[in-house]
Amino acid sequence: MRQAILSVSTMGAGLYEFTDRVEDFVREAGVEAGLLTVFVRHTSCSLIIQENADPDVKRDLEVFFRRLVPPADDASMSWVVHRLEGPDDMPAHIKAALTQVSIGIPVVRWRLALGTWQGIYLFEHRKHPHQREVVLHLS
Repeated sequence: MRQAILSVSTMGAGLYEFTDRVEDFVREAGVEAGLLTVFVRHTSCSLIIQENADPDVKRDLEVFFRRLVPPADDASMSWVVHRLEGPDDMPAHIKAALTQVSIGIPVVRWRLALGTWQGIYLFEHRKHPHQREVVLHLS
């Protein structure tokens, strides 16, 4: 069993790929077969596995989520009660609830069993920069 905590810096809302850092962790662990759990320790960002070849996919996902859950100061979000941390906070919690905070990825022959075009992303839902912690647990 191996564990590590990665720090992922964000510059505001968007998708931040960190696949290479996770691959380094798995390679250094020297585990031939197992399960890697990737867990983000926050409630206003999430994790996704998504295509990392065409940047249009990333852009389209970001636009979709902005349209699906606009800021709390948008008229369509007048029902939102939690506003203490700004108009992007409650929408960030909703987006995190719609995605995931934990991902399991098999390790096969000392490597992540990701598909050819798959990458691991932290999905930042807040508009300001943050330092996010991602826990890696390989067993």
